[in-house]
Amino acid sequence: MENRTMDKGVVWYKRGYAANEEMMEQVFGGSHHAKGTEYVDNREDTYNKDHTYKKDDKNNPNGDIQTDASGSFSQSLRCKRYSGSGWTGAVGILSIVLLLAGCLSRGLYYSADLYPVLLIAAGSILIIFFLFLVGNRPQKASERIPMSLVQSQGNIERMVETIFQSLGMWRVLWPLGMMICFGLHAWAGSVSKQGSMDEMLRWSLLALFTLLTAILAARTDGALWLACGWQMAGGLLVLSGILAVCGILPLPYGVMRTADPEISSAGARLGGLLQYPNAYGAIVGMYGLERLTAAARVIARPVPAGRLIAAVLPLMPAQAALLLSESRGAWLATGCAAVAAFALQQRGARLPLLLAMAAPLACAAWLYRQLAAAQLAPAPVPGLLALAGAWAAALLGTLLLCRLWHSGAAKAPRAAAWTAIVLAGATAALMAVASTADRLAAGVGTGVSRLQMWRDALRLWTEAAWLGHGGDTWRNMFRAIQSSPYVGGEVHNGLLDLALDTGMIGILLVAGWFLLTLRSIFYFAPQLMPSVITFGLHGAMDFDWSFTIFWMLFIWLGSWASALKTEALGVQRSGGTVEYNPSRSKSRSKSRSLFLRYLPTQSRSSTVPMSSFCHILQRVTARLIRVSTVMIILFWLGGTVWLTSRYAVAEVQYRQALSEPDGTPAQKLHLMAALQSNSNRPDILISLARSLPGREAESLLLNSLSHSPIHPQIYIELGRLAAQFGEGQQAGEYFEQAIVLNRYDGIGQSVALYWMEQAARREWKAGYRDQARQTAAAGVQMYERYQLLAEEVEAGNVRNDRRFVLEEHAPGYGENLRRLASASYLPFTPELTKRSP
Repeated sequence: MENRTMDKGVVWYKRGYAANEEMMEQVFGGSHHAKGTEYVDNREDTYNKDHTYKKDDKNNPNGDIQTDASGSFSQSLRCKRYSGSGWTGAVGILSIVLLLAGCLSRGLYYSADLYPVLLIAAGSILIIFFLFLVGNRPQKASERIPMSLVQSQGNIERMVETIFQSLGMWRVLWPLGMMICFGLHAWAGSVSKQGSMDEMLRWSLLALFTLLTAILAARTDGALWLACGWQMAGGLLVLSGILAVCGILPLPYGVMRTADPEISSAGARLGGLLQYPNAYGAIVGMYGLERLTAAARVIARPVPAGRLIAAVLPLMPAQAALLLSESRGAWLATGCAAVAAFALQQRGARLPLLLAMAAPLACAAWLYRQLAAAQLAPAPVPGLLALAGAWAAALLGTLLLCRLWHSGAAKAPRAAAWTAIVLAGATAALMAVASTADRLAAGVGTGVSRLQMWRDALRLWTEAAWLGHGGDTWRNMFRAIQSSPYVGGEVHNGLLDLALDTGMIGILLVAGWFLLTLRSIFYFAPQLMPSVITFGLHGAMDFDWSFTIFWMLFIWLGSWASALKTEALGVQRSGGTVEYNPSRSKSRSKSRSLFLRYLPTQSRSSTVPMSSFCHILQRVTARLIRVSTVMIILFWLGGTVWLTSRYAVAEVQYRQALSEPDGTPAQKLHLMAALQSNSNRPDILISLARSLPGREAESLLLNSLSHSPIHPQIYIELGRLAAQFGEGQQAGEYFEQAIVLNRYDGIGQSVALYWMEQAARREWKAGYRDQARQTAAAGVQMYERYQLLAEEVEAGNVRNDRRFVLEEHAPGYGENLRRLASASYLPFTPELTKRSP
C-alpha cells in the first residue's frame, strides 16, 4: 500500500492531472484507481483491512462500519451507494443536455433562446424535487406507511442536509447574488425593466446549472460525467464549425463575410454555432487548451500509438477553428494562457507540451491558409481532402516526435525539443505576419472605436458606481452618451458591462466567484487553469460574458475541479479500513456549512432534556428554517417557470404577429395576446400602439415609459401622435427628448422634422396661427442643430459607423418650417408637404 498523507484536506493529485487522466483511462478500459497518487498531510491515518472503521458518529451509535478482508464496505453500504446511481445519471444527463442546448442555441445570447432552456432546467429540477419528496420512503416494513406530513418534513430535512453538505455547494451563492441584484433593479426601477428581468432569468438559469453541476461533482462518478460533457460540447462546437466551412454541414450565419479589410483579411471569418467569430474563437481556444494539457500528460510517458492518437486527435481541428475565427483577441488570450500553462508545468513536463502543440499548430496554420484563400467557401471535395490531409499530418507528426523523444538515444530528446520549438515558433510568426499584419495595415479603426466606447462607458458608470443602472444599460443608453457615431450594442468589455448593470457590487461578486474558482482549480485541477485564464482575459476584451454558454462552461470547469477532488478523496477512503482519528472529525466538521451546525436532525441524541424550553425552541427553529428554505426554493423554481413561460408565450405571439400583414385584425389579436403575457417589452408596445386609435395608443405609450423611460422610439411615437392631434408644443417636447436619447439617428431626426411641419400646418389650419409659428420655429431650431451636427461629423476625423448624414428630404422640411415660422398667412398647397421619410 502506498504512502498517503493529507494536509488540511488539500489533495495534491499529481498536480491535478492524475485524476483526470485515470478517469479517461477508465473510459478506455483502464484501471479506476490512480497510480502514484500523492497526499500531503501532517497526520497519520492507520489502514487495516482486517478491522473496522472506527468513528464516533452520533448518527451511528455503534461507531463501526464493517468491511471484509479486501477492505471493501459491506453489502448494505454498497447497495446504498449504487442506489444513488440513478439520481447521478439523471442529474448528469440533464446537465449535459443543458450544456449542449446552450451550444446549439447561439450560445444563449438572445433572450428568446434562453426561455426554452430555462424552462427545461427549472421544470426538470422541480420534477426531481417532487420525486425526492415522494419517493424517499422508509426502508423498514414497519415504517412503510402512507406519505404523511411528518414523513414529508423528514424528507425535507434530509434534502436540505444533502444539498448544503454537498462539496462545492457554496458556488450557487454567486449566481444567486447576481440574480437578486437584477431582481432588485427590476423591482425598484431601472433603465429597462425588460432588460433587468431578462438578466435576472439568465442568472437564475446559471444558478440552477451551478446547483446541478455541484450535486454532480459531489457524486462518486461525477468527474466522469463532467469530462464527458466537456468533450461533447467542445467537439460539437469545433466540428460543426469546421464542417460548415468545408460545405458539409449547412450552418446559417456560421461564417461572417465582410468586405472591410479591418474586420477580416480573408474576407470571411468563422463564427460557428455562436455566429460571432470573436466569442467562437475564445470558446474553441478554451477547449483546445484543455485538450493540449491532457495530451501533454499522455505524451510524457511511453504509451501505445492508439492511446497517443486518441489524446491528440482533437488538437488540430480545435486550433484550426481558432485560426479561422481570425479573432486577434482570442489569439492573444489563448497565447497568454498557453504561456501560463507552460509556466505551471514542472520542468520535466514542459517538453511534452511543446511536442503536443507543434505539429497540430503547423498543420492547422496550413489548413487555415488554404481555406482563407477560398474565402472559407471551398468546394466540398477539395475542402474535405485538405482537412483530412492536415489532420493526418498532425497525428503523424506528433507520433514521430514522441517516438523520437522516447527512442532512448542520447541526443533524441534534444532533437525532438528543437524540432518542436522551431516548428511552433515558425508557425506562430507566419500567422502573425500573414493575418494580423494585414488587418493592422488596413487600419485600426475598430480598436479606436472600442477605446471611445470604453471612455463613454466609464463616464456613464460614474453616475451609478455602486449599484449600476440595471440590465441592458449599455444597449439602452449608449446612443444618448456616445461621443461619436459608432455602432455598438455591446460595450466589448465584460467588466464594464457588469459595472454598468450592477455597479461595484456585481464586480465584487463576480471577482470573488472567479478567484475562489481559480483557487480550487489551481489546487485540484491545474490542467484546467489555461481554459479559465482564457475565459477571464478575453472576457475583458469583448462581450463573451453576454453569452450564457461562457458562464456555463466556467461553472462546468469549477465543478470538474471539485469532482476531481471528490474522486481523489474517494480513492483514499476506498483503500481499506481507517482507524478513527479525532482530528479528522474536527477537520470535517469545519467543512460543514454554518447553516447546518445549528440544525440538529431527528436522529441525533439530544444532550439537553426534552422538557427544556431552550431545546424545544431550538428544535422548532431548526425545523422552521429547513421548511422555510425548501419553500423558498420551491417559490424560486415555480416563479421561474411561471415567469419564463409567460415570456416565451409573448415571444411566440409576437413572432406570429410579425408574420401577419400589417393592420389586420389577426395581427392585432396576436399583439394583444403578447402584451398580456409580457407588458414590459417596448417593441410589442410600439407595434400594438400603431394599430390602436390615437388616444388609446397615447395612453399605452405613456404607461410604457414607466418600464422603458429612455427608449427613443417611444418618444418618437408619442410625438407623432401629438402632431396628429395638432398639439405642436407637446410634439416638440417629445421629439426633443427622442433626439437627446439618440442624436446620431439621421432618420429619426428627419421624421421629427416632418411631423413638426405637419403639426404646424394643422394648428394654422385650425386658426391657431401664433401656436403654429411657435411650433414651426421649434422645428427650425431642430433642423439647424441637425444640420450643424451632420457637418461636424462630415468634417471631423471620427469614424461614422452609423452613416450619420443629413437625410435627403431634411432640407425641404427645414425650408417649409422657415416659411411657416415667418409668414403671417400662408395658403396651403400640396407641394408644401412632402411624403414622410
